[in-house]
Amino acid sequence: MSGDRGPPAHRPALDGADPDTVRTAIETGEPLPGTGGFAGVVDGRLVRDALGRRPLYVERDDRSSWAFDPGTRSDPVPVPAGTVTPLGAFPADTPDGDARFWTLPDPEPNGDDGGALRAVREAVLDRTRAVGVRSDTAGDPADVAVAFSGGVDSAVVAAGVPDAPCYVAGFEGCHDVAAAREAAAAMDRDLRVVELTHDDLRETIPDLVAAIGRTNPMDLSIALPLYLVGERAAADGFDRLALGQGADELFGGYAKVEKAPADPRVDADTVRGARREVLTTIPNQIDRDVVALRAAGVDPVTPLLHDDVVSAALELPGHLLVDDGQRKVALRAAARDVVPESVRTADKKAVQYGTYVSRELDRLARRAGFKRRMENHVERYVRELVGDGPVRPPGDEAGGSGSGD
Repeated sequence: MSGDRGPPAHRPALDGADPDTVRTAIETGEPLPGTGGFAGVVDGRLVRDALGRRPLYVERDDRSSWAFDPGTRSDPVPVPAGTVTPLGAFPADTPDGDARFWTLPDPEPNGDDGGALRAVREAVLDRTRAVGVRSDTAGDPADVAVAFSGGVDSAVVAAGVPDAPCYVAGFEGCHDVAAAREAAAAMDRDLRVVELTHDDLRETIPDLVAAIGRTNPMDLSIALPLYLVGERAAADGFDRLALGQGADELFGGYAKVEKAPADPRVDADTVRGARREVLTTIPNQIDRDVVALRAAGVDPVTPLLHDDVVSAALELPGHLLVDDGQRKVALRAAARDVVPESVRTADKKAVQYGTYVSRELDRLARRAGFKRRMENHVERYVRELVGDGPVRPPGDEAGGSGSGD
């Protein structure tokens, strides 16, 4: 440890927003002040936005030592979403309720379906089109690529930046590559396929574990294809990667939300309540995905997690989240005439399954002698690959924990 208290001098102390915007949000208590998320230090206060869309960590034994990158701290602890607290006082000297200054709004559903859908469409299209311009370079075109799986989320993002190349990763014959090829052809887009092999997994896992500090198979199966897409995009000269991240959480993309309250994985007794539950998993996902992509050499851009989109989504009634077996009703409606109908209505597998990464990681573990009858056989294989070094447990947040999905 070098004894530093934050990022190097050439790095900003606040990531994702300007200090005046955050100061105003603190003064007014506004949890969604018109940003894509922020984290860092403002006026001696440690801050992280209400949804936790930017990573932020403190050293477990020195709470004045903070960082955006967990790898720069010997024992980093994620700062919970919504935090505003004096630097160094969290959490040991500050009650958790005081530290969590912002909470996500819980508005009544908009009773005007047409108005609710228009608000979502306007926000989604405005924010995806903004991906093509860098706010930090006075309107210069962005060096941006798109992570593309062929589903409506990534297709809407891609539509906002029509000249950006699209990238997909997966093993031969997997769903995501096939779906991405069909969607890219329908949209007349440049698609670049990162074909995965067992060697890619074996060689990448140690670096990825070192970056994100996790060895559990679910997190790795999600982060691996993202990391490898990010590496390829960076090698091709792009410094930003646009993602459809957040769409499932905001717009009702999970089966457990659709099936609420019957699904035992949620406590809520309504679809909107279940949606709110899954939104609490975003900080834990951000601490995995953003860190992984930055380690791969690109900065993620997540237009569907911008405050404007979040605000519109939170006002949706339950039937505009899921209805008659269809999920993400409002988002699909917003995508009408923006992406081809075959893409707008397509179903999508979770990335760990759609890329075959989860399946092939299990296969590698079994070939290495870690049989399924053994408890945590895949994670034991991963730990062998990385030398069984110390890792940070997922969701080990200062003052709270994220559940993941």
